[in-house]
Amino acid sequence: MSVGARRARRRLAQVAVLAGMLSGCAGAAEDGTKASASASAPASATASAQAAGDGGPAVKSGGTIGAAGSACELPVTFDIAQYWEAEAVDAGTEKDESAGSGSGSADAGEDELSQEIADALFHQGPVTAACEVDAKPAGNIGFLRIWTGEPGSDDARTVLEAFLADETGVSKAKYGTFKAGGVAGAEVKYLVTSELLEETKEETALAVTTEKGPVVIHLGGMDTEEHRAMLPAYDLAKETLRVG
Repeated sequence: MSVGARRARRRLAQVAVLAGMLSGCAGAAEDGTKASASASAPASATASAQAAGDGGPAVKSGGTIGAAGSACELPVTFDIAQYWEAEAVDAGTEKDESAGSGSGSADAGEDELSQEIADALFHQGPVTAACEVDAKPAGNIGFLRIWTGEPGSDDARTVLEAFLADETGVSKAKYGTFKAGGVAGAEVKYLVTSELLEETKEETALAVTTEKGPVVIHLGGMDTEEHRAMLPAYDLAKETLRVG
């Protein structure tokens, strides 16, 4: 694929993501007393997660996802913040069987464009979107997104580097490592500049490797302010992360 086509694909993805985020803005102030129906039974303890470096407030756990029978079945398990809602992502990319069977060049072109958009939205580097945890019920605009990949020999740092390499507008990436229980992985904090929105914001991601393949947990947000407000939820996920 040419560089121009790749950039066009990413712009289409940004438009689609932005549209989805904006459509949810009206629901950002939903009743904060609603418990998440997508997670398992809420935990009673308050997590010790703090917003990075700013002494932010602790966040309560709203349950655990990742295990069989939870909202998202993953190679890992972790707690999500209270009121956040998890939902599995259907990243199926099977092409319409009618494509190429005489349905016409216009239909074939539409199928190809749809596939390009799906690839941009659901695949990044070596991983595929598997789950997203929505912050709107808790009063923020953003998602904790979980991506999974096929088993391989790459370590967590390599997976993260490939994940960022497939994103447009990344700068000032700072990599590090972390340990949580028996899990060790890599983490990156970086800036991403949107040509569409003409703004730069902070984002954070971590990666671990498992026998079932790599897992990336990514926190974005509408802007840097929203991102920082949601960091305690990200830290909760990191501190409670366990290989399933």
